[in-house]
Parts: sequence; C-alpha cells; structure tokens
Amino acid sequence: MALPLITEMPEPKFVMSGDGFRIATYSWGDPDGPVVLCVHGFASSCRDNWAATGWVRDLTRAGFRVLGIDQRGHGASEKPHEPDEFSMEHLVSDLENVLDTYLVEEFSYLGYSLGARVGWHAAVALPHVLERAVLGGIPDGKPLGRIDLAQAHAYLENETEVTDPDTINYVRLAERVPGNDLRSLIALAEGMRFDDDDPDLGDPPQQRILFATGAKDSIVEQSRLLAEASPQGYFYEIPGRQHFNAPGSRDFRAAGLEFLNIR
Repeated sequence: MALPLITEMPEPKFVMSGDGFRIATYSWGDPDGPVVLCVHGFASSCRDNWAATGWVRDLTRAGFRVLGIDQRGHGASEKPHEPDEFSMEHLVSDLENVLDTYLVEEFSYLGYSLGARVGWHAAVALPHVLERAVLGGIPDGKPLGRIDLAQAHAYLENETEVTDPDTINYVRLAERVPGNDLRSLIALAEGMRFDDDDPDLGDPPQQRILFATGAKDSIVEQSRLLAEASPQGYFYEIPGRQHFNAPGSRDFRAAGLEFLNIR
C-alpha cells in the first residue's frame, strides 16, 4: 500500500524579521528530536517543496523535529515589493530569527534551489549551530539574473507579451502557485541579481554537505563542482530528474534522509 505523501499543514506561526516582516513557520514531529530546518526554492513554499513531496512525513517518522518556513515573498509570509528588501543578508537573517524564536541550539539544514543557495551562506555564517546540510539543485552563478526585468515589469503592469524564454519560464513558475505575488517575486529577482550571493569557492562551508542535483538538470555539473570545492562535500546525482521535479524524488529523499541520519 502506497504511503500518503501530503502532510497536513498546521496553521503558521509567524516570526518577525529584523526589518519588520512576518515570516510564516511550521513545526512537525517530536519537540525534543534533532531539528531539520527546511527551506524551499524560488516561487515555491514549504508546503510545495517539503510537505506535499513526502519529506516532512519521512523526516518525522525518522524521529526528527521538522521546522519549515515560507521565505519572505512566498507562501503565507509577507511579500515585500522593494528589491532592496530581498538580499542574501535578509534571507539568512530571517532564518536566524526563526531559530532564535524556537530556541534551536543545533540543527541540520535541508534546502532546494534558492533555499540551497541560502543554505550555503547560512552554513558559512552559522558554523557552530548548523551541523550538516542537504543542498538540492544549487547552482553556481546568478540564475535570477537571466530574467529580463523590463519584460517582466511590462507584463506585470500592462500584460505585455513576454518573449524572452528565460523570463517566460520564471513568470510561469511564479504564476503556477495560487497566492503567489508576481510583483514580490520580480522584486526578489531584481534585488538578488546584483547581490554578492554567489557561493564563494574560496570560503566554502566546513560542515558535512550533501549536494544533490537531478541528472537531467542543466546545472548538474556546476553543483558537482561546488561539492568538490567543499572540504566535506558529497555529491548525489538524482536519477532521471530535472530541476523542477527533483524535490519529489524518492531517491533524493532516501539519500537525504540517510545523510541526515549519519551521526
């Protein structure tokens, strides 16, 4: 009998960011279990990346306490509209406020795509509390920099047809989830495109990090290079998956769970 994937979403508990935005958080599992902080990708949410794909179910069954967030601009969190309200510094600071609110002293990290990029920086910034991390679909470079902002704004303001292929993909991605605020997600792309948020291969995380990327993902080799640059980096190629369907992979869940369980 197949196991149900979708874990019931509790009502969000809101944590205030340092600059005054409400960040939606969710908690599952044994309050005394080891903590895994789950951080989703661009235009997604905690529900889409982690609850609806079986991750929360499998982590809680393994005895973990799962903390999930909707990053600013996503899900039930507040959705700023100014580009300068989206920086890597803000995104990492939001995580620190969540951890402080929940009185978390040590934790593991699970992130995908944008959440994986944030996880790289969180691991560097919090070496004494972030023990290990699973970073899925993490690219080198600035993927949000490929968006044609002029076309995105024209579409937003006047419904002008978007012709740039990368921008079409990002707009479709942003609009596929009910409740997404396209203006906020465009602000995120604009705010982060020139932010100094590239993974610094000269200053990688020192913790044990599992880098996992789909075999059919165009960034697979870039992700592999990040693993090679990390002192305790390991790479897992997710069979048969591309960027947008990798979070739901059973193979990815199994590899991630095994990695998080190693003590």
